[in-house]
Amino acid sequence: MTIAITCGEPAGIGPEIAVKAWAALRDKMRMVWIGDPRHLPIGTSYTVIDDPRGSLPADSLPVLAQDYGPAPTPGIADPRLATGVIHAIETGAALAMAGQIDGICTAPIHKAALVHGAGFAYPGHTEFLAALGGVDRVVMMLACDALRVVPVTIHIAVADVPARLTPGLLTDTLRLTHAGLQRDFGLNAPRIAVAGLNPHAGEDGLMGREEITLIRPVLDQLRAEGLDLIGPLPADTMFHAGARQHYDVAVCMYHDQALIPIKTLDFAGGVNVTLGLPFIRTSPDHGTAFDIAGKGIADPASMIAALRMAGQMAAARKV
Repeated sequence: MTIAITCGEPAGIGPEIAVKAWAALRDKMRMVWIGDPRHLPIGTSYTVIDDPRGSLPADSLPVLAQDYGPAPTPGIADPRLATGVIHAIETGAALAMAGQIDGICTAPIHKAALVHGAGFAYPGHTEFLAALGGVDRVVMMLACDALRVVPVTIHIAVADVPARLTPGLLTDTLRLTHAGLQRDFGLNAPRIAVAGLNPHAGEDGLMGREEITLIRPVLDQLRAEGLDLIGPLPADTMFHAGARQHYDVAVCMYHDQALIPIKTLDFAGGVNVTLGLPFIRTSPDHGTAFDIAGKGIADPASMIAALRMAGQMAAARKV
């Protein structure tokens, strides 16, 4: 399996954690880095390659080299590099769809720099990759060894969640999650726990009626199609160790309902996975960390976990 790491924001910690992750995993999996080698940490041993399917060097980072122009200043995003950052993502997606690599692991980007430097028109990485993959809807899943979570609504205000939480969105999210766990994680009959929107899952309508009018009808419909669904469950009791034994993924109604438990359980080791793409994509579950960029102290744990998960997903797709 060959996984490509896209450079992400060059002024952030992406290049550093890519090198550290490659050093930790180079004896266990094939990896290539897509980016401008001038942006790698000083002293990095690398070899420019042309074909990720060929023999890779054992003692230096394999690089699919691109020219971004000016060198970055650690901690300061430079819009002049935006075109290069976008091109690296496009290259990774194209290679994956052509079967020349088995998946991509994307280092964090800085959206403002991409907007100002290249008119980037997408809310983030995930939406851009969906467009590159030619799909209308994808699902964001956060995963670690102890828990997988999927938020139905993502980066919107809490006040807007009830209006955005529609039967169609919930249905699509559950179907994509079910299919993704089958295809990418080898679970023939994934068990999906579904959180309610309101405290105590609405407590029979006393604390809100979305569970009765929206969530339960969708679950009943999909159960009739054969999906193994549990819920709607009170979110405050579904994440303790005992409860987690009864499901493979928790689908939550909004961002913090999903992300607080996983970041509490494993802040450094969480992985962002995009389900529903025609290719495998994982990413570390953190940002560019400009405050520590260039200092050599960035923790590569999430990047290592993301690369390992990409390799496992690629193996599952080949079964």
